Amino acid sequence: MVDPAPPIYHRAIYHLCTLSEWRAAEAEGVYNGSSQDAADGFIHFSTAAQVVTSAAKHRAGQAGLVLLSVDPAPLGEALKWEEARSGDPFPHLYGPLPVTAVSAAVRQQILEPPPAATAVMPVTTVRSRWTTAVTSTAVLRGL
Repeated sequence: MVDPAPPIYHRAIYHLCTLSEWRAAEAEGVYNGSSQDAADGFIHFSTAAQVVTSAAKHRAGQAGLVLLSVDPAPLGEALKWEEARSGDPFPHLYGPLPVTAVSAAVRQQILEPPPAATAVMPVTTVRSRWTTAVTSTAVLRGL
C-alpha cells in the first residue's frame, strides 16, 4: 500500500466508463463503478500520466465510452493510492463516486482493438485519441 497520496497526485484523476453507466450515475447522483470495479471492491482511477496506458490495456475495442475527470479532494479517505503490479501508485475509490466530484465527462470514440500480433495496443495509437480528452477543460454533462 502506498497511501497517503504524494502531493503531486492531488490533481485530477480519471476513470473510463460506458455512456450508459454515466447516464445512470447522473440520474442517481452517484457512480458505483463498472462490473469489474464491483468485482475488485473499488473504483479504478488513473492519473493523467497513466490513463492512456490504462485505456489501451482495459478498454481497447470498446465503443460508447466516457472519460471522467474527477477532483480527488471531496473523495476524502475513501480514496486510497495503492501500488499496482508495475510499482506505480494508482488511485482506488472504496465507495461510490459522487457525480458532483466529476469536473468533466467527455464522450470518446471507439478505441481500435490491438493488432493480432500484439497483446496490448501500442500507446502511440491510443495517445492521439485520449490525450486531448485528458487535457480538456470542457465540462460535458447530459451526454
